[in-house]
Formats: sequence, C-alpha cells, structure tokens
Amino acid sequence: MGALHQGHQRLLETAREENDVVVASIFVNPLQFAPSEDLDKYPQTLEKDCQLCDRLGVNAVFAPSPMEMEAEGTPGENVTGVFPPASLISGLCGASRPGHFLGVATIVVKLLNIVQPTRAYFGEKDAQQLAVIRRLVKDLQLPVEIRACPIVRESSGLACSSRNQYLNEGERKQALVLFRSLQRAKKAFAAGERQRKVLLEIVARELTREENIWVEYVELVHPITLEPLEMIKEAGLLAIAARVGATRLIDNIIVRHRRPIIAIDGPAGVGKSTAAKRIARQLGHIYLDTGAMYRALTWLVLDAGISVEDEAAIAELSARTSIQFVQPRDEGLQEVYANEQDVTQIIRSPEVTTHVSAVAKHPAVRHQLVAQQRHWGQKGGLVAEGRDIGTYVFPDAEVKIFLTASVQERARRRLRDLKARGYGLVFQEELEEQIRERDRLDSTRKMAPLRKAADAIEIQTDGLTIEQVIDKILQFCPKTS
Repeated sequence: MGALHQGHQRLLETAREENDVVVASIFVNPLQFAPSEDLDKYPQTLEKDCQLCDRLGVNAVFAPSPMEMEAEGTPGENVTGVFPPASLISGLCGASRPGHFLGVATIVVKLLNIVQPTRAYFGEKDAQQLAVIRRLVKDLQLPVEIRACPIVRESSGLACSSRNQYLNEGERKQALVLFRSLQRAKKAFAAGERQRKVLLEIVARELTREENIWVEYVELVHPITLEPLEMIKEAGLLAIAARVGATRLIDNIIVRHRRPIIAIDGPAGVGKSTAAKRIARQLGHIYLDTGAMYRALTWLVLDAGISVEDEAAIAELSARTSIQFVQPRDEGLQEVYANEQDVTQIIRSPEVTTHVSAVAKHPAVRHQLVAQQRHWGQKGGLVAEGRDIGTYVFPDAEVKIFLTASVQERARRRLRDLKARGYGLVFQEELEEQIRERDRLDSTRKMAPLRKAADAIEIQTDGLTIEQVIDKILQFCPKTS
C-alpha cells in the first residue's frame, strides 16, 4: 500500500532475483479500511516509492486509482466481492476489523487477474492476509505461485511497517515489547513448552512490562489454517496485535516442533564453514553445504553439455535436480549426491570451480536451490552457513548466529593461512583492503546481501580459537535426543 520500507524492499529484491520482469503494485485499498480507521491519513508517497522501485530494477509500477479499480463501497453490497472462508477471517485481526479481509481478497484477486504474474510476493508479517491469499489461489485455481517472504525487522527488532512512522521516539522503544514477548515464548518453546496457555501467558506477562500498550489479541494458531491450537504438535503461529499509543501494530513468529536449525551468518574469513561442519558433527546434524549444491548443479550442467550462459536450459535442469547429503562416519568429507550420482569429489574439480559462478548467477538457479534448502529444513536437524541463511533461507531457525571479526584479525588469519600454504610475498595491508572491499560487495550486492538478523546472536571472534568459537555457539544450541 505504498510508503515503502525495508520489508517492501526485500520483497522487490527477492522478486528481482527470481524473475525476469518485476511489477510492483502500489495501491491504498479503500475496501480494507473501516470508517473509523486511518484511510485519510495513511501515508502516500508515490513519487518516492517509484524512485525506490527504479533503483531496485523494477520494470513497472502498477498504481491505479480507486476509481480505476472500482474499489469504493463495500464488497457484497455495491462492489462485487471475493469472500474468503469464514474460518480464516473470523479470528485474529478479522475479529476487530470486520470486512477488512473481504477488501483484501477482492483487490488481490483483481490485481492477479490484471497482471497475470507467474509469482506474487507477500510478507509474513501479515500472516492472516498470507493465509487468506494462499487459500484463494488454491480454491479459485489461480495460475500463480504465492511466495512468502520473512518478516524484515529494524536493528532493534521492531517489525518494519508503514505505520511505524506514526510512532514517536518513546513509542518506538515501547513497541519493542511485541517482538521481545514473542522471543520469550520462542525460548520457552525451545526448552520444551508446547501448551497454549503457558506460551500465551509468557507473552502476556512480558507485554504488561510496558505502559501505553493496549493489547487487542495474543493468539496461538496453526500457520496455514489459522485454527486455534491448544498444543503445538508440529508448528504454531504466535501472533500479536496491539496499539502503541494510537498506532495499531501486528507481529508474529512461527515455532516448529523439529530438531533445531542452526543458521550461521557473517562476513568472509570469520570461520563460518569450519565452525558449521564441526558443530554439525558434534550434534549429529546435517551440514547443509550450500556451496556444494551450486557446484553439484554446475557439474550436471557441464556433464549435459549445456552452455553456462543458457539460462532457460539451466533453469529446466535445476527444476528436475535433486541434491542429497550423507554425513561422514568419521572426519572425512560429507558425501554429495546429485540425481543419485555420487559427485563428492568431482564437484571440487578445477572445471567446476571455474564455471560455478556463471551457473549460480542465474535467478532460476537460486530459486530452485533455496527451495531445496528449505525442503531440507522442514524436519530440522541441520547446520547451515552463509550470508543470508538466518535472514532469508531459514528466517525461523531456532538458533541464529552472526560471527564477526575485525578486518585486521581476518587479515592476520588469512596471512597465516597463505604462509602455511607456501605463498611468499603477501602483505597484511593488501589483505585488509581486499577484505574491506569483499565486505562492501557482500553487504550491497542485490542477490543474498550480508545482513545480521534482528534476533541473531553476534559473536565477536577476535582472539578466539575455532574451538572457543564453537563452544560459544554450542551454548545457545538446545540439547536434542
């Protein structure tokens, strides 16, 4: 609905990574506002929004007027409306905003029919909206893939929202209690708590610690059906709606009953790979070697005689590629299988190394491999490392770690490694400059930029051995049987 923020930006960046053409819809929808709500003062910054879209490589902005969308009135009365199942809209925000989701459903179906997209991207912060749209697409057999993108948070943990600009400085601090209370419940869940009553009491108790907070609801529901849960068996959505001063905010987290996922992010040269491999071995988890996945696909591309520039053929191949990992029984190399072929050794060949970047750059490759990574994560019990594992690939990971170290420390480690491998004249100053440039590129790149998740635990590794780093990470990992 405009007033684009970091969360919207992430939707656009993700769409840009995965598609050839991106259309951004900007439309303040009158149908989803009740007479007492903030339609008249809702922030509208179309010119600024279009400038952001242009910078992000968006091909077109679809910004119709309410008249063009025939969006005045009420669905079912003087507007032809789309009516979602009552079970999806009677609770959560639907209880206090009657008619809201009829307006959402009506305008989204119109949008999808007009634009005819292959994929449509929605944020998980509006969890009820996402559930409604998924159900509509399924029931109406609309030919579109609904892609859910994780909640983007400010560095403080506050979920990004266009309505955040209504908050003054004091209210912004008070609003942090929403995410903090959800994190308290998540911690209790990780410790074994599964009962609805207990988890909601933990959230409610934390919310009472702040003044100026009026709680509309705290709920535990199934993430897809939105049915209330008395006990979490597989997954649960913990959701809050509250007013901070005069501003209504929502937030949520999803907790899953599975072996934990440990996501380790951080810049180059902080020991992510070494730590991830050893932690996986100690915990009996799978080490999700994302780099090996791109190498395996590259080997299949070369073996099939496909040009690394033939994006269409590579996309088709990646769609029918299955990659599996087998944990080593000892200190050996993790086995990698691509379409049931053992490619453990061959993917380390110079030929694959030379061509892997050219294959990995194609948006369809990342789209398919991230989907496979998430499929691996459904049952949990894995350790993964990278730049965006905790922010994008596994935003609901039970443990998120962000390893960091000073540029000087990383340069010293690199210099030590190079000397041990027999390289002669190498200067630390040159290595420091290379690392700074790598950090700049990693944090500003359009695809998979380096970011620290708001709920990640940062570990500064200067002066620590790899064993000490591993010990620190393991302190945050729940014990599994």
